[in-house]
Amino acid sequence: MHDDRLLIEGRLARVLTERIVPAIHPASTPLTVGIWVAPDEPVPVTEGVAAPRTPIASGARWGAPWGTSWLTVAGTVPAEWAGRTVEAIIDLGFDSGMTGFQCEGLVYRPDGSPVKGLHPQNSWVRVASPAVGGEDVLLHVEAASNPVVPFPGPTPLGDRTTSGDGPQYRLGRVDLAIFDEEVWQLVQDLEVLGELMHEMPENPARRYDIARAIENALDAIDLQDVNATAAAARACLTEALAAPAIGSAHTICAVGHAHIDTAWLWPLRETVRKVARTAANMSALLADEPEFIYTMSQAAQYDLLARHRPEVYEKVRAAVAEGRFVPTGGMWVEADTNMPGSEAMARQFVYGKRFFLEEFGIESREVWLPDTFGFAAGLPQIIRAAGCTRLLTQKISWSRTNQFPHHTFLWEGIDGTRIFTHFPPVDTYNCAMMGREIAHAARNFKEKGSASTSLAPTGFGDGGGGTTREMIAKAARMRNLEGSPKVVWTAPAAFFDRAEAEYADPPVWVGELYLELHRGTLTSQAGTKQGNRRSEHLLREAELWAATAAVRTDAAYPYEDLDRIWKTVLLHQFHDVLPGSSIAWVHRETEQAHAEVARDLTTLVEQAQWTLGGGEAGPNVFNPAPHEWFSIPAGAAGPARAHRPCTVTKRADGGHVLDDGLIRVEVDARGLVVSAFDLVRHRETVSPGATANLLQLHPDLPNAWDAWDVDLFHRNRVTDLTHADFIAVQPDSRTGTVLRIGRSFGSSSVEQTLSLRDGALHIETAVDWHETEKFLKLAFPLDIHADRYASETQFGHMFRPTHTNTSWEYAKFEACNHRFVHLGEPGWGVAVVNDGTYGHDVTRTVRPDAGTTTTVRASLLRAPRFPDPAADQGSHRFRHMLIPGATIGDAVREGYRINLSTPRRGVAEPVAPLFTIDNDAVVTSAVKLADDRSDDVVLRVYEAHGGRATARVTPGFATSGFRICDLLERPVVDEVSALPDGPRVRLQLRPFQLLTLRFTRSRADDPD
Repeated sequence: MHDDRLLIEGRLARVLTERIVPAIHPASTPLTVGIWVAPDEPVPVTEGVAAPRTPIASGARWGAPWGTSWLTVAGTVPAEWAGRTVEAIIDLGFDSGMTGFQCEGLVYRPDGSPVKGLHPQNSWVRVASPAVGGEDVLLHVEAASNPVVPFPGPTPLGDRTTSGDGPQYRLGRVDLAIFDEEVWQLVQDLEVLGELMHEMPENPARRYDIARAIENALDAIDLQDVNATAAAARACLTEALAAPAIGSAHTICAVGHAHIDTAWLWPLRETVRKVARTAANMSALLADEPEFIYTMSQAAQYDLLARHRPEVYEKVRAAVAEGRFVPTGGMWVEADTNMPGSEAMARQFVYGKRFFLEEFGIESREVWLPDTFGFAAGLPQIIRAAGCTRLLTQKISWSRTNQFPHHTFLWEGIDGTRIFTHFPPVDTYNCAMMGREIAHAARNFKEKGSASTSLAPTGFGDGGGGTTREMIAKAARMRNLEGSPKVVWTAPAAFFDRAEAEYADPPVWVGELYLELHRGTLTSQAGTKQGNRRSEHLLREAELWAATAAVRTDAAYPYEDLDRIWKTVLLHQFHDVLPGSSIAWVHRETEQAHAEVARDLTTLVEQAQWTLGGGEAGPNVFNPAPHEWFSIPAGAAGPARAHRPCTVTKRADGGHVLDDGLIRVEVDARGLVVSAFDLVRHRETVSPGATANLLQLHPDLPNAWDAWDVDLFHRNRVTDLTHADFIAVQPDSRTGTVLRIGRSFGSSSVEQTLSLRDGALHIETAVDWHETEKFLKLAFPLDIHADRYASETQFGHMFRPTHTNTSWEYAKFEACNHRFVHLGEPGWGVAVVNDGTYGHDVTRTVRPDAGTTTTVRASLLRAPRFPDPAADQGSHRFRHMLIPGATIGDAVREGYRINLSTPRRGVAEPVAPLFTIDNDAVVTSAVKLADDRSDDVVLRVYEAHGGRATARVTPGFATSGFRICDLLERPVVDEVSALPDGPRVRLQLRPFQLLTLRFTRSRADDPD
């Protein structure tokens, strides 16, 4: 035998495809099929099972986009099949080359109990093993005709209102068939050895042995009677499959997995059914495969299953109780982690972990985020404060500029917290146990010599149905196979236990885990992002007011309402929703949900205010002082600087000057800011010869992933929007006078309002946006020398360089901030704050006068065409502030202030706050009643300036003591950051430290 690998591989591929695989089901008989098309949305199972059917034959077309059809398949097992294993093969019209993202089905018995899901790689249903012959077969299939959303062009299929009603699929094979176990096993033998041979280096003896065994097996097969000769062929492979792996072989801990996006190229209502199909599939597979372990994250998906598919959820609960269907992750959804605010990120863990504890009595220490688009530097301490210590992701392997240097390491956040982190070197969260994947994992693993274990999430995600019986069979063959890594089924916690034990001193990565891809998600779908920001701040205000009303008046605290609203907001922070990378249907519903959240929270705030004002829901005059006192956290409000109303005067050259006694802003005849002079510190803000408040338009057609990506070459062309249609001065009740500027470009228009208030330039930008594949930015060229800048993240801020010394810095050309960015020289700084934008860039140049111009640009709007061809079209409103002379503290305070909701109605008299804090560096994140309904009051604070802080917290109500708690409001031992100080609490916080305090209310002074 010659070592001609290509010849052997070619022979093997053809024989497998044309002869052996078809012989897995050597005999078949058609089933009869009936169909009923549900008139609108999915119907309850009882209705779908009972509805009348119309006959339909294989080959017939069915399935309008986003429709639901109920199929009934019926037949009888032939008597001559007695003793054989029999399966139903139900092909809904699958494209086997595109797993998921198409039609899917869930099979039910006549009594409505679920059997398993149907997917492109999983279209079989076991009927009898062994059959007795003559059995009647009757199955019902809830078939979803989800459209194949074409990538990457614009498509009307992303919304049921535009997708049409023509049938998309052609019903394929619907048969009863004999399943030949021996032939199926032969397929697994040959595929494992063939793939192993392909991955082995040139000329090792092992490769020759495998090639010889495969040739012998192929020679042993009678191509005209595969079923009769399969056992003989398998015998030729026994020795090759029995050779054990070397002792030092890499170990891959496989865990069953199906990454199911909570919404993406389908709406949330379809996610319910995707989860149901996959969970039914995996429950059935667990019953058949005793070594298999499956994991599912995202508490929200369990919750959806419990509420909408209880018959499947009961199967899941039973498998969880056995310890083989493993809840993991500890978050409500696999959220984006860049854009959610501090408290929202904390509540992702609170709601996720509490669900798993209450439903299953399980607390996961692992955070499971395989597909999130980068990880904010504030996340580690949130993970730790939630009682988790480990993180899994693989998305950073998608980075396009730099290869991340580790697969197992400690990740250190902004406060110094370190989390044991693993990136699976298999570089996918949809491992199929292919030889190339397993070999890649071992070759790719960067911790060789120090560690020998990695994890492989195994199974088809989204519409793929999870792990298959073929994957399990391949893993069994690779459990201890020479030339291959060892593969063992392992739960996530057991893998991390093993990894930590063997790698006691892993390397450390400090700061954000920046994904060098998908940067456009920081800007796409501005409406979704602004709705999220508004919801986060309204939730904070509602909890504050409701807690105050409960403590001051014994009013009922709206636990159920707040719980429901939090879950809604957290759900829409999923990593394809908040980032703006879903179909039109998803974002339409998200914006509707955010509008309902705003309405409900405004009602809760008003109810609390009315209660505090005497209990009458009358037209009380709103008092802004208590509103700001409650809405800007204690320690962040600070005293307002004395100022006079803004005046606007005409310049001789046709421009205008705005002046409030603290800053003077000069606007030229084009409506552009040419000077922002700090009158207190006698310092110019705008770079010489430059113009600020400059709108800039770029072409925006990335190489791929329209809604996801912004490529650096977009900067090669820029259009400065300098032409003003009008400039007008008008009076304003808040500031005295404002300047209005109108511009038009392309098919769009912008109107800006400029005013001065509290020593800051306030800019309101209203855009009527009708561009396509364009990127709109708002630029501020600043006369400041800074080699780094601060960007707000969860519970603090992080620094990024303004230069591009290395490829790592070069790659961060678009980044995320929350409410502010801040640049500073010793003694003087500038902040740019916002009310709902996240993407930005910061660049620097050196002028001929040797001065440095550092330009901050806020990213306002994009216009990608996929997956939503109408993304961002329509009206938008943004607010920004340019604050000359700002400290970090000013940036924190004004970041909160600009995000306050518009007051409507309130208490006529000021209300004393529940807590006062005597250090502006200690900022309140939340004030609420404890979730366990004990009436305890919870205060969450953090150090916001980046230094050590000592502060006193004074409760504004009688207390009998306090406890330091974790995010789930459970006591934390061995924490001394808060100590009693008479009636107060003395805090001693390290930079950016997050701290949760729980105060027990004293009832001694309550009325009888």
